[in-house]
Amino acid sequence: MTIELTDRIEMAESDELTLDDLFEMLERMPVPEGYKVEIVEGTVYMSPQGKCHWDLITDVYEQLRAGYARKRLTSDVRFDFPGHLNGFCPDLAALKAGAKADAKGKCDPRDIEFVLEVISKSTAPNDYGPKKAVYAEAEVPVYLVADRYTRRCHVYTHPKGGEYQSELTVAFGEPVDLTGTVVALTLTTEDFGLD
Repeated sequence: MTIELTDRIEMAESDELTLDDLFEMLERMPVPEGYKVEIVEGTVYMSPQGKCHWDLITDVYEQLRAGYARKRLTSDVRFDFPGHLNGFCPDLAALKAGAKADAKGKCDPRDIEFVLEVISKSTAPNDYGPKKAVYAEAEVPVYLVADRYTRRCHVYTHPKGGEYQSELTVAFGEPVDLTGTVVALTLTTEDFGLD
């Protein structure tokens, strides 16, 4: 990736860039096809989105459609979360009924009921670390991490005081019971991680 001289000057002249500033600069840069860009605690991350990754997202999306209207589900859409420069684009997010975008077209992260992150090797530390903490701080009721490398799902629920109070680990192939949460359904995982 090449950063233009004008971008470097803008970065150097500004004491405090906003998420909007950073994403505007990123939009002017040549991001490779098939990569997702996020900002986690002020650091820009680009991760590839391969077919297996997308298939897993699609599998969960199709199952969530049993309880969510299409317009309540988003994939790779930017949300500005609490904390220092956290512009996340969850692999999949389910919104509360009646959630609406603001005048700039952004949804409020407090309207998120469910987040799915599918692990990529390069960004796994973010999904298990700062992103999990930020999702808990934003009180996202259900955070599901699908780890293709360990072949396990980690379900985090009951956010309180910036931490999830409950964690459930389920091996791929076993059902993920979310009936006791706002999602109110059971996800099947037989096809997770299959190429």
